[in-house]
Amino acid sequence: MKNFQASAVERRITVQGEFASHPMEAGWASEAIFFLIIEEMRASALLNARVEISSDGINWIPEGTSFEPIERPGHYFAKVSHFGNWLRISGGLPIGATAKLSIHLHLKG
Repeated sequence: MKNFQASAVERRITVQGEFASHPMEAGWASEAIFFLIIEEMRASALLNARVEISSDGINWIPEGTSFEPIERPGHYFAKVSHFGNWLRISGGLPIGATAKLSIHLHLKG
């Protein structure tokens, strides 16, 4: 029997500059899908976001999966596999730009 977990990692937070989501332990899972829900973007925002992995939940490195640059509100996703135990999303916005977003992580193993 497969296991499944859906988590709301961030809910309706406003970000500016560089940001990172809360880390999630996911070592039991074989697949992960990050959902990035952008509600609002201000000041000509262009959001860049990527998946990061960690061996200890403290030190982070890019996993290689990135979202296409996001220019407008909407629903976006990224699929990941072969990630070890810790996952998060990090990203950035230009100076002066803000975005209100939520991040959900679905795990299956």
